[in-house]
Amino acid sequence: MPVEVISYLLSESDRERKLQSQLVLQCALFLKGIKASAITNLPAHDGKMLKKLLAGTGISYKVLAVRKDRCLVFLYRKVGFERHISRRENMDFLADFGYREGSAEKLLERLADRIGMYAGRETVFPHEIGVFLDYPLADVEGFIRNDGKDYLLSGYWKVYHDPDGAQALFRAYDHARDCAVRELLQGRKMREIAVQAA
Repeated sequence: MPVEVISYLLSESDRERKLQSQLVLQCALFLKGIKASAITNLPAHDGKMLKKLLAGTGISYKVLAVRKDRCLVFLYRKVGFERHISRRENMDFLADFGYREGSAEKLLERLADRIGMYAGRETVFPHEIGVFLDYPLADVEGFIRNDGKDYLLSGYWKVYHDPDGAQALFRAYDHARDCAVRELLQGRKMREIAVQAA
């Protein structure tokens, strides 16, 4: 995507339009139903506007952390996210970090706690967040095992397993993001851009 398009979208003076642009640029794959979740970092004062933008989309969100007038916001569709996160291999992996089976809200509460412990310098960054963000488990494990180094490919995430498959996914992701941005530039609202995915 041309840098001029991104600059144009993010230079928007209308706060609601700027927030919508940020969500589309950073969360397009989730909005289009390709991924189970997304994360974004927003000005803390945009909370009410976020709620308004997401109304009627079927999208839930959880504020994972607030720091220096910014908030880290996790976006998800409850059914799809619970289906993803409750896969046996994901839950087995997360159990090593103190997560117990339960609702999406309970798991996200634990993630928020872990992020808080990191902010308080009590632990390392909770890189298991990659599983929450629907990254391939083998790549999340590879990232943790290699401290983010020695990856085979870097794109939407660092790839440690199946770079050819990841490259194909990255191309599909680029296409979905371009479609979402095109819809935004055509004047569509968030309810129209976000697919109604389960």
